[in-house]
Amino acid sequence: MKLPSLMGSAPICLLALAMGCAPLAMSAQTTSPATEETVMAKAEHAEWTRLLAKYVKASEDGITRVDYAAFAASASDRAALDAYIAGFSDADLSARTDANFATWANIYNAVTVRYILEKYPLKSIRDGYLISGPWKDIKVRAGRQEVSLDGIEHKILRKVWGTPEVHYAINCASYSCPNLPRQAWEAATLEADLEAAARDYVNHPRGVTVTSKGLTVSSIYDWFQADFGGSKAAVVDHLVKYASPSLADDIRANPKIVRDSYDWSLNDVQKP
Repeated sequence: MKLPSLMGSAPICLLALAMGCAPLAMSAQTTSPATEETVMAKAEHAEWTRLLAKYVKASEDGITRVDYAAFAASASDRAALDAYIAGFSDADLSARTDANFATWANIYNAVTVRYILEKYPLKSIRDGYLISGPWKDIKVRAGRQEVSLDGIEHKILRKVWGTPEVHYAINCASYSCPNLPRQAWEAATLEADLEAAARDYVNHPRGVTVTSKGLTVSSIYDWFQADFGGSKAAVVDHLVKYASPSLADDIRANPKIVRDSYDWSLNDVQKP
């Protein structure tokens, strides 16, 4: 997986920090354009990172869950979430760049969280829907257009970027979905962070489980098989790519996909 990168060589000031040196005083003369771009990008998503760090909780089972009750009770943080989302209403997000991928993924996740907060308490994001779910009905103004969550996923992220790692970037507020990260997606670290998210998911039982009969995989790999190479064999290759060495060996030993599953229960900290 290789997304178009906005970043060139590491700015000298960031390299100095990584080496443990004291940062240089910043001035108009010493700040490079790349440094300014990185700082601005982080500032753009700083409020979303703050909210994620506050309300998304890591757990021993490897699944991040959201403290929706506490978030719903905070009028100031709900207002901050609204303001963060509104900040992209008239932004130009049309270019195929790491920065815009990160922004669209962050918008998707933020709008999903806001929807849950508006409906909370509930057992699943699909509550009230018999067959499908609310993704076509949840709309937001972003990138100078009104777009649904369904549109962000299928007409923007999947269509424009066309990488299977899209599915590890967006969170559907459900147990079986790839984790909602505890910080915003950022262009500077996007490729590494997406690869880490893919490894986390594939190496968790909800991604793939090896049984005596074959593989039980997440339904994501069935619904979006075309994104993972277009066949079950290609899905297996994708799983092996991100699996730990021991899991990869187990998959190769019994590579037949026999079942897919998905748990739509809410990724709530109050889940038993």
